[in-house]
Amino acid sequence: MKFYDDEISSRLLIGTALYPSPAIMLEAIKASKAEIVTVSLRRESGTEQAGQNFWSFIKDSGAKVLPNTAGCKSVKEAVTTAHMAREIFETPWVKLEVIGEDDSLQPDVFGLVEAARILSEDGFQVFPYTTEDLVVAEKLISAGCEILMPWGAPIGSGRGLNNIYGLRSLRAHFPNIPLIVDAGIGLPSHAAAAMELGYDAVLLNTAVAKAGDPVLMAKAFALAIESGLQCYQADPIEKRDMAAPSTPVAGLPFWNQDHA
Repeated sequence: MKFYDDEISSRLLIGTALYPSPAIMLEAIKASKAEIVTVSLRRESGTEQAGQNFWSFIKDSGAKVLPNTAGCKSVKEAVTTAHMAREIFETPWVKLEVIGEDDSLQPDVFGLVEAARILSEDGFQVFPYTTEDLVVAEKLISAGCEILMPWGAPIGSGRGLNNIYGLRSLRAHFPNIPLIVDAGIGLPSHAAAAMELGYDAVLLNTAVAKAGDPVLMAKAFALAIESGLQCYQADPIEKRDMAAPSTPVAGLPFWNQDHA
């Protein structure tokens, strides 16, 4: 699996906010087997984790950093934050968020497309946090995005996959574009369901960081991702409206036919 020019083996991306302590965060990242961690420049700079100590903890994880523009509500704000992140972390990667509504934290897809085009033209490799809308997806790809990150549900809601039909349609329409379900994942079963739809990866934060035992929950998600991926690769059976006996009558000894 490639994200732009980088080969990635882990299908789980994990956030770095909301943990009880930096030490537990590092343990959870290790337990998740994630190779990519997201960092919010705006949010972390306003908390007690801010400064060089927090950045050194992130570097100690050994994971690749995906800075994000969380909390940005305008194109200008998102572009400025992305430039700051590139300077600090020395990476062209950016998870682009342009929030359009406060209660649901739904993306402003119009601002998102505009910001994606500006950043792509400036050499950024953009990971856009978007909806499952097919038209928006086309415009983001035309703007230079080679990855799409549709939401499963509102950020931090833990509701799982709210629109399975929409997510399945997105996968079908863009078979060659890496797709990452981002936001709303609450349980390992939600992550497995995303992988069973054929998605390439899952990004989450709150479900692990706010769990009673973040490290154990990170392990659970790692297992769920692997299980869902193998399920998709195994080509599961189609759903049926009627029952189908697992033991057919044909070919059975006559004394077993009454019990088939």
